[in-house]
Amino acid sequence: MTKIELKIPENVTAEFNRFELHVEGPNGKISKSFRYPGLDVNVQDNSIVIESHFDNKKTNSMLGTFKSHVLNMFHGATLGWTYELVIFYAHFPMQVRAENGLVMIDNFLGERHPRKVIIQGDSNVSIDGEKIYVTGPDKEAVGQTAGSLEQSTMIKNKDPRVFQDGIYITKKSIRGVA
Repeated sequence: MTKIELKIPENVTAEFNRFELHVEGPNGKISKSFRYPGLDVNVQDNSIVIESHFDNKKTNSMLGTFKSHVLNMFHGATLGWTYELVIFYAHFPMQVRAENGLVMIDNFLGERHPRKVIIQGDSNVSIDGEKIYVTGPDKEAVGQTAGSLEQSTMIKNKDPRVFQDGIYITKKSIRGVA
């Protein structure tokens, strides 16, 4: 039987309610489901306790996974996550704008219809010239939004050495830390 105890940082509140852990801090609120046979998650005395009832390889690996998820939630609630992407085009000038929970990519390789990417969760997308910044408290939502932007401009059946147009992830970081 293994037990991990994670101290809740200052300015952060945590509440566990029926397999759902809710963490709220100065940067936002994150909720995540923690359900695995043989593992229990509880909030006790200003800390989160993750206990395993079995001592086997799979349960212990999930114990480490739960620990990483909780620590990522703490980082997101306090500092937040930032992904930096760069817009690159050679011939057709690509216009990118964020509106109504979508990122619209116009004139990609001269296409007439815009490509649309859904902004996941509480992520914020800001565009500054040729740079796109995706920020938010939930690491998974921020990463999925950035990955979807990169995948939406992937070019198939053409030589990648010649056709390099697209949106590419250049940096992943905790907000405020390079």
